[in-house]
Amino acid sequence: PEANPVTIKIYNLLGQKIVTLVDKWMPAGSYQVKFDAAGFASGLYFYRIEAGKYSQVRKMMLLR
Repeated sequence: PEANPVTIKIYNLLGQKIVTLVDKWMPAGSYQVKFDAAGFASGLYFYRIEAGKYSQVRKMMLLR
């Protein structure tokens, strides 16, 4: 609902950061981010979204 610094990071099952997709100040709104997973193996990954006080971790399955 308001402008905040936003970060989106991808982690592997061991908790190691694989890539940072977004790390910038963004105004309020709805956005889409494309993730090119060409160099990654199939499997389970986690992504963390942080925007101001909001923080959430979700899992995603990458299938080839």
